[in-house]
Amino acid sequence: MSKYVNRLDSKGRVSIPAPFRQILAREGLEALFCSPSLELDAVDAGGLGLRGAIDTYLEAFDVFSDEREVLATALLGESESLKIDKDGRVVLSETIKEHAGITDSVAFIGNGFKFQMWQPEKYEAYRADATKRALVLRKAAGARRRASSGGEA
Repeated sequence: MSKYVNRLDSKGRVSIPAPFRQILAREGLEALFCSPSLELDAVDAGGLGLRGAIDTYLEAFDVFSDEREVLATALLGESESLKIDKDGRVVLSETIKEHAGITDSVAFIGNGFKFQMWQPEKYEAYRADATKRALVLRKAAGARRRASSGGEA
């Protein structure tokens, strides 16, 4: 959960927010698993939860199918494992920074079993749109509940 914005230092390192580091530490990890989002200008990041979710998703496809090959290439072939230093920092690769448009700051956005890394202004634009879309979805879900229960909610 939550949102944090941290600056990259002169060596290109950024501190992972402490609550996110604590989850990784509980999993016994000293590295951060990162995979460029397929649909967003963001990088999905996390530990065993994220990696397990990707593996579970890929298991739905035949091991040698074109669909699995394409998805595995995009989700795993482009992923990176970033070493976390003793101060809780990682060095973001040029590939990660380019994908997300990150230059001097990183927005860390909690997202359940993973978090995302965004260029802060791009995240704010996405958040504004997501909020509008979430309201539409909530209203539609309420209408479906009312219709299925036959009354007002």
